Amino acid sequence: MDYSLKHIIRKPKVPTENPSMLLMLHGYGSHEQDLFSFASELPDELLIVSAQAPLSMGYGAYAWYTIHFEAGNSKFSDIPEALQARDLIIQFIDELQSEYHFNPNKSFLMGFSQGTILSYAVALSHPDKIKNIVALSGYINEELIVNPDNKSTYNELDFFCSHGSIDDVIPVDWARKTPNYLESKNILHSYKEYPIGHGVAPQNFTDFKNWMVERM
Repeated sequence: MDYSLKHIIRKPKVPTENPSMLLMLHGYGSHEQDLFSFASELPDELLIVSAQAPLSMGYGAYAWYTIHFEAGNSKFSDIPEALQARDLIIQFIDELQSEYHFNPNKSFLMGFSQGTILSYAVALSHPDKIKNIVALSGYINEELIVNPDNKSTYNELDFFCSHGSIDDVIPVDWARKTPNYLESKNILHSYKEYPIGHGVAPQNFTDFKNWMVERM
């Protein structure tokens, strides 16, 4: 099959007919090997897929969409590119479903930073695709969500959200808006902060791993 996104994969060590699947979306300026470094520590039953973003920045770095960095540390997202990336990820999930017949109720979408922004966009626009979302060091951009007021479709979603309390790339104040937003949609969620910058602390990994195991 010709896939919409380049990716690397770890198949379940014990093959099953409808496996749990974890799709990883890396951050701005990173690559598909980044989050995939977690794979060896995650449950053997998981089908793990790590996608490479489509925009090359050179030197092995990739982005899901362009960010324009201006004076005063303001960041301006290229919304048309971000919407295109969102739809590309949705198409890729459909391709994975066709190939591997994963169980969407016991599967996961994990993002970091820009990958998290798109994970929120995918889940909140198309909540039928994957139920469980691990959202690391990102925030909700409502410009990327289709039909954001359709609460009835959100009752199966479940989020693990985390952020570094001293993040100097995506301010923690942006992430702190997430619980209120999800509560307003009656969406199950957990929100945690860790005393680090823009990254994933060891305790953060342990916490989201345990959260995932409970939902497999």
